[in-house]
Amino acid sequence: MKFIDEYREAGRAQEWAQAIAAITTHPWTLMEVCGGQTHAIVKYGLDTLLPPEIQLIHGPGCPVCVTASEVIDEAIAIASQPGVILCSFGDMLRVPGSRTEAGPEGLPLDLLSVKASGGDVRMVYSPLDAVKLAQANPDRSVVFFAVGFETTAPATAMAVYQAQQLGLTNFSLLISHVLVPPAMETILSSPQCQVQGFLAAGHVCTVMGYREYEAIAAQYHVPIVVTGFEPVDILQGIYLCIQQLETGTAQVENQYARSVRPQGNEPAQKLISEIFEIVPQQWRGLGEIPRSGLGLRAAYRAFDARDRFPQCRASGHDAAASECISGEILQGFRKPFECPAFGQRCTPEHPLGAPMVSSEGACAAYYRYRHRPAAIAQEAGAAI
Repeated sequence: MKFIDEYREAGRAQEWAQAIAAITTHPWTLMEVCGGQTHAIVKYGLDTLLPPEIQLIHGPGCPVCVTASEVIDEAIAIASQPGVILCSFGDMLRVPGSRTEAGPEGLPLDLLSVKASGGDVRMVYSPLDAVKLAQANPDRSVVFFAVGFETTAPATAMAVYQAQQLGLTNFSLLISHVLVPPAMETILSSPQCQVQGFLAAGHVCTVMGYREYEAIAAQYHVPIVVTGFEPVDILQGIYLCIQQLETGTAQVENQYARSVRPQGNEPAQKLISEIFEIVPQQWRGLGEIPRSGLGLRAAYRAFDARDRFPQCRASGHDAAASECISGEILQGFRKPFECPAFGQRCTPEHPLGAPMVSSEGACAAYYRYRHRPAAIAQEAGAAI
């Protein structure tokens, strides 16, 4: 198949759903670690096509959602400084930090609050846009809020490389890049872990390949299937995962072969390795995970916004709204409709947490595609 429409064809999806049902003899729990896959599952109702023995749970696959609230607090503090232009991807602008009140006694709730109060906060589509802004505004300090998994890290690395080549002294990064494999290991090592197989994010593996997943599959004896984002992709990935579970095998398979090679994109990896080193990282809901983030190497440390704005450093505590259960949702312990605030006190217009804000967040997916009282009541087992 060559075209996207073929991967959305209802007949083919039904065929794969029937094939999954034909090989399923035991209950199995799978986790997708990609917000794009989560949205496709919920939008197209793929979970409703599966036999009742198979449960899909949603993992920490949304880069906006896993960004710790302390990092949001840092971004808000930096954006509030005079002479600063803070650049960010659009979803990050509405993610709440740990502060709940705006005004002179405390920092604003989110980056849009800073903008509304007169701060220069700009939405960009690439970190290279922020480099251009730094060139055009030599008298201002331009900070790019760098978030995301391995997928977006090459573009961030290229921005740093270009800024150094251009001799820009007014450009820096607030970095919250995270790595997928350590998060998977954290989930698997939890006493509460329910995961028996993973659908791995195809775009991450397009950059990084999938060889580093082989050790995880072997150590924890869980199948890991690199999977694409369309309905047929996801159902094929589920089929391959269930096939392994039913036969007692645990290895890495590549459903997304049209994009992913075992070794990944080696030039992109080389650029990441040149600019960044692996560091501990704080994750929303998961806490600090060793060797799960990217930090600037010593040769590029001059572009670190945390060093340029030491007064804006957060305390190191990842706080969240008391009602928000995003941590449990990101670990797959609960689903969005199980949150008492879902669809009532927490909506996309007035979010309590990141999963309701992001276009890849699980709560946003359930609100958009399943926010119907009857459907939610049926899934939750209680009237709303």
